[in-house]
Amino acid sequence: MTASPVLELRDLHKVFPLRGTFGRVRGEVRAVDGVSLSIPKGQVYGLAGESGSGKSTIARMIMGLTRPTGGDILLDGVSILGRQASLAHRRKVQMVFQNPGASLNPRRTVGQSIRVPLDAHGFPGNRQRRVAALLEMVQLPRHFAERYPHELSGGQKQRVAIARALAVEPRLLVLDEPTSALDVSVQARIIELLEDLGGELGLTYLFISHDLSLMRNFAQTVGVLYRGRIVETGAVAQVFGAPQHDYTRLLLASVPVISAEEEAMRPAIPLINGEIPTAEDLLALRQQARSKERQA
Repeated sequence: MTASPVLELRDLHKVFPLRGTFGRVRGEVRAVDGVSLSIPKGQVYGLAGESGSGKSTIARMIMGLTRPTGGDILLDGVSILGRQASLAHRRKVQMVFQNPGASLNPRRTVGQSIRVPLDAHGFPGNRQRRVAALLEMVQLPRHFAERYPHELSGGQKQRVAIARALAVEPRLLVLDEPTSALDVSVQARIIELLEDLGGELGLTYLFISHDLSLMRNFAQTVGVLYRGRIVETGAVAQVFGAPQHDYTRLLLASVPVISAEEEAMRPAIPLINGEIPTAEDLLALRQQARSKERQA
């Protein structure tokens, strides 16, 4: 018998009303439009897409910060949208935010910040010891519990944010652009830490990012989000090696390269400056690419 996935999204929708003068509804924005995905235990699912594609809206719905317009969210096979499931949901799934400086209260010490979820969920053990153990888990000295966020580097702040997310022993971590505010060398160390913790604790990750280079090395499965819909999904090697959708090709063509070999692997498709391309834009790009292939 196949085990239920840790996280499953079923035909998830989120529509935001557009309001005009005097609060009248003038239209709507379909931020998420029928997204379905599932993540097995211990896997890293990468959700890729540009800003405005709906990635963060999906994260907020999983965390219970935004109510879906339609569809369902299941954790360990049980819907988390009902009131009775909310407390269990909050404990089983935690989030690591994009900007660690903004997600930590500047008036709290590191130890106080990590204790917040322990206090909220009534952790039964010695909380001071738990804070010390969590700091060691993210490779920070115990005495950092007495420091304030302004005394830490960006990488150290993100390690504290990860420790806080792990405090109540969740099964799933939602990583919303967890390294985008960090230097490249620090990014690599944070990803390495997350990989180690995932293996040690049996964690499951939803990794949300626009950085395809990181996603290629961290995730096992990737879903490409375009205007609120997943237009391509599969194993990382499959999607990155032979992309089928024009938008996926467009994203891969935008990845910076540093060698002629990497340049040769990029999809031959011109880029569009500015807004996320429409379906008509992608069709025009496909026609241009085919025309160039015929002329070559």
